[in-house]
Amino acid sequence: MPIVPRILRTLFAAALLAGCGLASADDNLYQQLGGQPGLVKLMDDFMQRLLADSRMKPFFKDVDQAHVKAQLVDQFCEVSGGPCKLNGPDMKKVHSGIDVTRADFNALVEVLQQSMDAQGIAFGAQNRLLAKLAPMHRDIVNVP
Repeated sequence: MPIVPRILRTLFAAALLAGCGLASADDNLYQQLGGQPGLVKLMDDFMQRLLADSRMKPFFKDVDQAHVKAQLVDQFCEVSGGPCKLNGPDMKKVHSGIDVTRADFNALVEVLQQSMDAQGIAFGAQNRLLAKLAPMHRDIVNVP
């Protein structure tokens, strides 16, 4: 399936899950993502893909990539029901000095889906994770 329709389908499914309260019903999402080792592997792949993607590279090429990966592992661990706790500023503050459009956010989701596919993460687990991450767009997208 082409990526753009898949993104729309996934975001629609994520919105439905979040709206129905079903996104929080899955308490084993962390395990479906591979636990801590799976999240580290996912973020290693994700960072490589972000740097290879012409749309995303400008946002990530000049950052402390090891720090960003560690923060993402903690964030994904926490939102998926794992034992981690993300420390640091909230998403609005982190992205306040960066112009991020809806298209940028959608491109990042597309790259994340590619990484999850490459790691063999089941489509249902991908949808549940995206449903938990989707509300963050309000704090990340800051340019109309």
